[in-house]
Amino acid sequence: MRSFPDNLLLRPIRAIATAFALTILLSGCQSLGTDGLVASAAPPDISGPAASAIAGDMVSRLAEQIGPGKATVALKADVSPFGQALEAALKGWGYAVVTDQKTDDGTKVIPLAYVIVPFDGQVLARLSTDSVELGRAYAVTASGAAPASALSLMRRG
Repeated sequence: MRSFPDNLLLRPIRAIATAFALTILLSGCQSLGTDGLVASAAPPDISGPAASAIAGDMVSRLAEQIGPGKATVALKADVSPFGQALEAALKGWGYAVVTDQKTDDGTKVIPLAYVIVPFDGQVLARLSTDSVELGRAYAVTASGAAPASALSLMRRG
């Protein structure tokens, strides 16, 4: 009988666990906010550079789905590093961002929620709107974050 190093046996288990966690994250098994989207949440200990890298990547992918700067995005007010980075990234792509303000009746408003979950040395990120959900895993370093998985995209009818 041949023996294998422990790390070779753990790789498939870690991959399955990561995929399972991402599936759960993207399946909507989070508490719902009043607008039917998941309640926004991000850990306060995520670094500014990592938050900016994740927000920049996710907003660029969101813009591919809803069009850059085509609408006003409604976010819950948030002072976490990711909440601030997300708002800055949205504005950088030309979106108007409102938190508690009222908008004109003719203004197209897209409610946006997010979830950032640390998992197994990575961070799982999710952006949700009424029509689309995006999710991706990121490897976080001291200087930022890099995508560690393919983008997951779900459209709602």
